[in-house]
Amino acid sequence: MSPASTGVRVGACDHFGIQVRDVERSARFYEEKLGFERVERWTMSQEYVQKVVGYHPDVTLEIVLLAIPDSDVFLEILEYTGVDGKPVDSDTGNPGTAHFCLFVDGLEELYERLVGEGVKFVSELQTPTAGPNEGGKLVYMIDPDGIRVELVDAPVRSDGTPRRPAGGAQ
Repeated sequence: MSPASTGVRVGACDHFGIQVRDVERSARFYEEKLGFERVERWTMSQEYVQKVVGYHPDVTLEIVLLAIPDSDVFLEILEYTGVDGKPVDSDTGNPGTAHFCLFVDGLEELYERLVGEGVKFVSELQTPTAGPNEGGKLVYMIDPDGIRVELVDAPVRSDGTPRRPAGGAQ
């Protein structure tokens, strides 16, 4: 039975979270490299938080919430303290890993700047020859914890609908 047939409705995305080794290092990376803006900073160790994340009673979460430019979705960066964290093999094809995608106007310029600053990428800038990004530019950037961030400069969204340009102009 689908949620719609029961009256349940799943709505829009509020945020997505990434687990990192050092919350402040990662927050600075996204702020300085991609222009994200810090919205909030929390330290949380309440019992309900520990139970939700599955580490009751040992964990404390260090959290930074960042606003993604020209988006209603936030990036939540979490550092788990008080528990053993082991880095995962974040290679792109491994099950359980993830990436998120950001539109970038002026991707070639951003790419060149980030390469010059030592940011790692999976490949050099690519020009898609098929799919919704055909004729645009894209690349996977690797953040300090190995998380893949797809950067795309293309006129349409994944479903083929026109995307809103940076700055929100229509």
